[in-house]
Amino acid sequence: MTRYLRPQTPDEALARRAEAAGSSPLTLLAGGTDVYPVRTHRMAWFEPYSRDVLDLSAIPELGGVEHGSNGTRIGAAATWSALASAALPPAFDTLKQASRQVGGAQVQNRGTVGGNLCNASPAADGVPPLLALGAEVELASLRGSRRLPLNEFVLGNRRTALAADEILVAIHVPTQPERARSVFLKLGARTYLVISIVSVAAMIATDSDGRIGSASIAVGACSAAPQRLTGLEDRLLGKEPTPALAEAVSAADLASLSPIDDVRASAAYRRDAALVLVRRALAGLFSPPLEVAA
Repeated sequence: MTRYLRPQTPDEALARRAEAAGSSPLTLLAGGTDVYPVRTHRMAWFEPYSRDVLDLSAIPELGGVEHGSNGTRIGAAATWSALASAALPPAFDTLKQASRQVGGAQVQNRGTVGGNLCNASPAADGVPPLLALGAEVELASLRGSRRLPLNEFVLGNRRTALAADEILVAIHVPTQPERARSVFLKLGARTYLVISIVSVAAMIATDSDGRIGSASIAVGACSAAPQRLTGLEDRLLGKEPTPALAEAVSAADLASLSPIDDVRASAAYRRDAALVLVRRALAGLFSPPLEVAA
């Protein structure tokens, strides 16, 4: 018979995690929006699924969104709704826009940021924005804690660097440039309640001369794990942000992507769509912000 464990403190959760690390691995449960569909799918196909459950939802220390001069801490159990309503600067628009496209309102109220990362879907909406923001994950165990850049944590389709005795406790985003603006674009079969065919997160900051001083662009659903387009980012630095520069982005700038054919789209379609979305994201960011009347 499976056990259902619901610790009340981080220390209790880590102790339970360590106890099971060498024998029967625990299923970590936060919002449950990914765990229950997987369990139901396996049962429908008569596949055994009897892992013990470690419910982290009663630990307040794992939630919350804290923003300050030294960066931003997003608790692993923070919901997408909490993130969407948090008071964050324009650099975080990409993440807030993505949070409003993770499922519907019910999923956004229950689903957690940490769960989205640990699920490690290639099409996870939360990963590209956090990659573009240079996020790190904080992993804790009874052995201590460690931080990893997000691109070193999400390793591929359903694979992460989380050790058997660790729990993801928080996501840390460094201080962003003062002039940073960002955007998230997603292509699916419909607008909401859909898995991404392609997603793009982009953040651009200009320097005092109006040229691009910082750029980060991440693409999801086009490789085993979402990835940054570092070559394109480097090429944009020092350039004047114009529509022509956005239009000049070419397929060669996206050569590192490795999309697949599946039921949602072909690899060729994904490549074309990714190029269009990257151009659109940059064109939007290169446009001057609207003036607000007094």
